[in-house]
Amino acid sequence: VETLEERVEHLIKLRNLQAQKPADAPGFLNFIVWTFQDEGTKLQREGVLNTVTTEEYVRTIALCRIMLNNIPNIQASWLTVGIDTAQLCLHAGANDFGSIMIEENVVSSAGAKYKMDAYGIQKAIVDAGFEPQLRNQRYEYIVLSDCEFSRIYSIEELKQNTSPLL
Repeated sequence: VETLEERVEHLIKLRNLQAQKPADAPGFLNFIVWTFQDEGTKLQREGVLNTVTTEEYVRTIALCRIMLNNIPNIQASWLTVGIDTAQLCLHAGANDFGSIMIEENVVSSAGAKYKMDAYGIQKAIVDAGFEPQLRNQRYEYIVLSDCEFSRIYSIEELKQNTSPLL
C-alpha cells in the first residue's frame, strides 16, 4: 500500500512532530504498527493486497523503536499480525502487546481473525519471556480489583497450558 521510503518518511515526520511539542504536553504516548487489512475492501477488489511478511513487520517494529526514540511506547498489534509475530516483536523493541478487545469492529471487519482474553494475552507475553503489566490509556501502570479483564495471573498460572476460565 505504501513504499518502504514512504514508511520511513512517515516515521521521520512523527519523530519531528513529537520533538516540537511543548514540554508540558504528553504528545504521542504510543505508536502502533498496523498492517493493511485487505479483506472485503475496495482495494482488495482492485488487486491491492496485504503483502507484509512477518520478517518485514518485525523489522518495522525494530525501526520504529530506533527512529521514534521520543515516543515511549511501541505496540505490536497481536490483533492484526497474530500472537506469534507479536511475541517476536517484544524482542524487537515493542513494549506494548496490545489490549483486550471486548468488542472490536474496525480491523475485524477487514479480516483480522485473532481473538484473546486477558489470560491469553498474559500467557503469550510470559511465553515470550516478558512480564505482563496492566496499564491505563495514559500508559500508567495500574491495578484494578474485581474485574476479570484486569486480573493479573501469576507466572505459575500462565506457564500452565490451560486457562483457569475454561
